[in-house]
Amino acid sequence: MIEQLSGFIAELRSAGIPISLTEHLDAARAITEIPMDRRAWFKAALSATLVKDGEHQGAFDAAFEVYFAAPNAGDDEAEEAQGEDGKTASSDEANQSQIDAEGKGSGKGSGRGNGGGGGSTMSAEELAEMLYRAVAKDERDSDATIAREGVSRYAGMEPGRAVGGTYYLYRTLRNLDLEGVIARLREEHQVAQSPSPLAAKLFSDELAFRGERIRKAIEREIRERLVKDRGAEALAKSVRKPLPEDIDVMHAGREELATLQRALYPLSRKLAARLQRKRRRGHKGPLDLRRTVRSSLSSGGVPIDPVFKHPRPAKPEMIVIADISGSVASFARFTLLLVYALSSQFSKVRSFVFIDNVDEVTEMFERASDPSEAIHRINTEADVVHLDGHSDYGRSLREFVAEWGDEITTRSTVLILGDARNNYHDTHLDSLAFIASKARKVFWLNPEPRQYWGSGDSVIKQYEPYCDAVVECRSIRQLEAFVGELA
Repeated sequence: MIEQLSGFIAELRSAGIPISLTEHLDAARAITEIPMDRRAWFKAALSATLVKDGEHQGAFDAAFEVYFAAPNAGDDEAEEAQGEDGKTASSDEANQSQIDAEGKGSGKGSGRGNGGGGGSTMSAEELAEMLYRAVAKDERDSDATIAREGVSRYAGMEPGRAVGGTYYLYRTLRNLDLEGVIARLREEHQVAQSPSPLAAKLFSDELAFRGERIRKAIEREIRERLVKDRGAEALAKSVRKPLPEDIDVMHAGREELATLQRALYPLSRKLAARLQRKRRRGHKGPLDLRRTVRSSLSSGGVPIDPVFKHPRPAKPEMIVIADISGSVASFARFTLLLVYALSSQFSKVRSFVFIDNVDEVTEMFERASDPSEAIHRINTEADVVHLDGHSDYGRSLREFVAEWGDEITTRSTVLILGDARNNYHDTHLDSLAFIASKARKVFWLNPEPRQYWGSGDSVIKQYEPYCDAVVECRSIRQLEAFVGELA
């Protein structure tokens, strides 16, 4: 068990979850107090000792299911539903009686034919009958058998084949037609009972819950077989979930984008506090001669403890110039959201966006109650297209200098967001050189991997000498590491 726990923690660390030696020892102590057959308690104990950020729970859950796969004889929901007398409580007795009545004599098979795999000891009709009864009558004891027989008959699992569990799950569910069974029960209930909208909704939710329970049983069966075939370490790598701070913004799906947005707000508060502390702990100010002499009277006129004037560092101004063309739009969106979340740390924040024309959008942020609303307005209202709507960094920088260049001061920190893919247009390096000569700092955040810089139409290498730093920034973790430079 200790070796298994060590492998599990190594996987969590590989996924990016910070776990100290002390926390490792706490987890080891915790599992000696809880039997593994109480799996929900066992998981909760490990989660309490190893997970410190709620956003990391998904990665923990994925690794736990690999390293501590449960025997497929039930699930955590069933365990939690057990009463003190050991009997499973019914969630809705009225719904159950309706389902039981409709299930009598109507359990015809719904299998769609053999999907390959073999090894099943039941016919397709027998398996479909069992599935129907399990959903209609809430026969939880059948879940493990359905999962085992369904995977054997339909998943088509091959030893050593590098295919993810999602593929096998899809094949099994498609051939079992679990959704079809649930849909048929809903229709039969509607015809037989003509229920009220609320009763119909409760009945539908109960069926969905039972279907999800069976789906999880199938998923566990597939996972157990994959662990036996490949080993826990290899499987954990293939199912590893990135932490929110490590999601690649450029390639995030809809669900991952929502996760990223939720992670921005606590991150912005943390970074704002860090910037404030950094500014407060800045270098000592000039020597305060008067207070030093006064202090030295207690030591016979010897200035043992010099006194310095407290510095009052001014908040910098922030000028953001962001490429919002299709290739980097999602990156610009999240960076702009974070900058405005941190706006309290800057005396002034002005935003400009461009594709092949540049436009100021500061007012859109100031008038919007939600920064996301401002981002939407920017995408629909900003005047950023001059000719063909392809990125032209050179022209955009030139127009920015012509229109707003005189407003850059020695307090201005200029932040440029984009991949510097210039579509082979003129770079107008003199425009960036002018910005660099007037600004306090110039930073460029590039969402492309560093190995692609300078390839094709990328001109980032030409712009780099005029920047204080050009930073690869593709995730919230990289963005967080950079923000400390803005103070």
